[in-house]
Amino acid sequence: QVQLVESGGGLVQAGGSLRLSCAASGNIFRFNAMGWYRQGPGKQREVVARISSGGSTNYPDSVKGRFTISRDSAKNTVYLHIDSLKPEDTAVYYCNADVILYYGAPGRNYWGQGTQVTVSS
Repeated sequence: QVQLVESGGGLVQAGGSLRLSCAASGNIFRFNAMGWYRQGPGKQREVVARISSGGSTNYPDSVKGRFTISRDSAKNTVYLHIDSLKPEDTAVYYCNADVILYYGAPGRNYWGQGTQVTVSS
């Protein structure tokens, strides 16, 4: 079983910065990709950053330039650094990972429990 645990959320003022962390634990052979999603009040969950197994990153235009995803493979941890926070960034942020549990296995998708980010104006 794989667990993803997010941390780093909280209440911040607009214009501030925040770094979210997602630590993965369990019997993990390797990751295919990891990412961050968010779900704001009354909104659908949306992707905000993805990082591939090779380290390539991808962002939607709505957050490009303010969000940065990075990974520490030795710690099985992925980070999301957010600059210039806006009230519309208020959401629950979820970590997602596509995990290979053993050699030759298909990828399995896992979600964290989410961490709340609230941006005050």
